[in-house]
Amino acid sequence: MDGFLNLYKPSGWTSHDCVAKVRRILGQKKVGHGGTLDPMATGVLPIALGRATRLIQYLPGDKAYTATVRFGLTTTTDDIEGETVTTRSTATLTRDAAIAAISPFLGTIEQIPPKYSAIQVDGQRLYDLARSGVDVDVPVRTVTVTAIEVGDWRDGDQPELDLTIACGAGTYIRAISRDLGEAVGTGATLSKLERIRSSGLDLDSSVTLEELAALMQSDTFTPISPNLALAGLPMIAIEGETAQRWRLGQTVVIDPAMLPSADDLGLGEAIANSVESDRDKNDKNTVEIMVRVCDSAGAFLGIARVMQSETSEVRLRPKMVYLPA
Repeated sequence: MDGFLNLYKPSGWTSHDCVAKVRRILGQKKVGHGGTLDPMATGVLPIALGRATRLIQYLPGDKAYTATVRFGLTTTTDDIEGETVTTRSTATLTRDAAIAAISPFLGTIEQIPPKYSAIQVDGQRLYDLARSGVDVDVPVRTVTVTAIEVGDWRDGDQPELDLTIACGAGTYIRAISRDLGEAVGTGATLSKLERIRSSGLDLDSSVTLEELAALMQSDTFTPISPNLALAGLPMIAIEGETAQRWRLGQTVVIDPAMLPSADDLGLGEAIANSVESDRDKNDKNTVEIMVRVCDSAGAFLGIARVMQSETSEVRLRPKMVYLPA
């Protein structure tokens, strides 16, 4: 079974737990996930099946979450499941003050990930170091937050604010929650998190583990095709001897007229301006343009890199052949 599954991860499960359960339900070993969710979190967990596990790296990086920030409390893990570190008064904190502190978290920002995270330092996971009591300097990351929408505000000794956050890969919502609390002077932790979009998959089309088991029992489960999951990549269709050679792993020359438009590529005239030859293939100035490759019937063949030489010859180099010849 090859393709993708839009799984709804339940609270209390690790992403690895979900992969193991999907393996048992589907009865196949080759299963992987496309973006870790903390055990506390729920929501969209992209799952790759069979040959599609090799395509995870090409999935779109967009993500979106609904999050609840609880003020007046900080924890070791920056979420509600960690041990309490501090409690502070929130007597003077208002909804307007909390909202006013959000704008610095928009755009391309620097972020210090939580100490309990899967990031590696000197070959070791941060959460392993934290559990061992080893104090390390967590490396700063540059991440992108494209939008933050404000939802409900709930008063109390530890007031809560709901946020909907759209961001790029690598963004820690726990860190946003923690840093927002510091910005308003009360501290804060993440009390609830649901991923509503990941890698082009939305919450509305996700299925629970129970629903997946029922679909398998009724023999009605169909994986999401790579063409659909990777629709964000521009597509080039090849046929005949060209397709046969490409599927054998050979770089092939194609007609420039076959290229998608500049608008479809999303990189303007990057192809026309990109140059790579055998002697300068490591040139850092070379622009890589990844495309989906299909046959004339629309069947997905794999992923390729488009290159244009100094003589305007356009070549299609295989990056991942999905359907071998």
